[in-house]
Amino acid sequence: MTADAPLKTSLHAWHQAHGGRLVEFGGWSMPVLYTNITDEHRAVRNRVGLFDIGHMGRLRFEGPDMLAWVERATTNHVAKLAEGQIHYSLMVDDAGGTLDDILVYRTPGGGLGVVCNASNRAVVVQRFEELRSGLEARLHDETLGTAMIAVQGPLALATVLKVVDGPLAALKYYHIGMGKTKSGLRMAVTRTGYTGEDGFELIFPADRATEVWEALMAAGAEHGILPCGLGARDTLRFEAAMPLYGHELSREINPYAAGLGWAIKLKKGEFAGREALEQSKVNPGGARIGLALAGKRIARQGAIVRKEGRDVGVVTSGTYAPTLDASLAMALVEPEAAGVGAHLVVDVRGVEEPAEVVPLPFYKRAGGGKPA
Repeated sequence: MTADAPLKTSLHAWHQAHGGRLVEFGGWSMPVLYTNITDEHRAVRNRVGLFDIGHMGRLRFEGPDMLAWVERATTNHVAKLAEGQIHYSLMVDDAGGTLDDILVYRTPGGGLGVVCNASNRAVVVQRFEELRSGLEARLHDETLGTAMIAVQGPLALATVLKVVDGPLAALKYYHIGMGKTKSGLRMAVTRTGYTGEDGFELIFPADRATEVWEALMAAGAEHGILPCGLGARDTLRFEAAMPLYGHELSREINPYAAGLGWAIKLKKGEFAGREALEQSKVNPGGARIGLALAGKRIARQGAIVRKEGRDVGVVTSGTYAPTLDASLAMALVEPEAAGVGAHLVVDVRGVEEPAEVVPLPFYKRAGGGKPA
């Protein structure tokens, strides 16, 4: 394999053998779809879908100063996590620019773990190492040695219970527990998700990935389970207004403008980038909004948003939303253009398309929980 060849998850051969259309994503060869994006999207909204998310970075921390280390490097308040709890957080540079959005785990035994985006894993690891000075702790990158599978949808619990023993029904949203398969394989089980639906993520040794994947496919067969690719993962997260790094988040986008100030705890004490973020909070300079386009044309990332003939912002993500049968977009705009009900236009390849500011998220499941 050459230095530039994409990495492969432990399920790569399965994807190839079952019609997955493989693309390079974040340095990995990943399936973008199997059948079509809309069918896979609707399987997750209405039934259950299965995702290989082995490309996501999985980091484990140990040592007496691990808590101080993760606290120093991230924006949310790690010390407030109870054992078994997970929270959403950011890592920023010294100028307050977002390096990645991450999940921080406090495992049932009191350990700490982080899941980060595939494309940013090297940056995240490097940032942690830059901030370790004077602390007795170690970071173990377990990405290549483990598999990670997401089971998402209203029938996710019913599907997983056929494969994994453990008190999964009692596992709360944004929590982590332990389980084992009927064959005795131990695994970490989380209840988070990136689709707007209920669901679970299973983390276990990479060499058992095909066994677990096929057991889940068999368990979900009666529910109409489908394997799902990156395409449906994107349309699902978009409807739920979950940010995607490189779209709603980057080093250049103010995280307060992106609507993620709730994940920044300035009062917790000193942490990397805190001073810059204090200034960002005072002057976010914009706001993330939802837009419903009047027609069916799609406003892609980078499309200019205008109000009364003046440029006021830019689209960060836009697509056809299968659940809502509408062309929708998220955009970063000047605060005065962000009011719900405001009438704007979006320049879609040279044609101004009328659009109305609508609340985010576009879609929220009944009884949906909120991250810590």
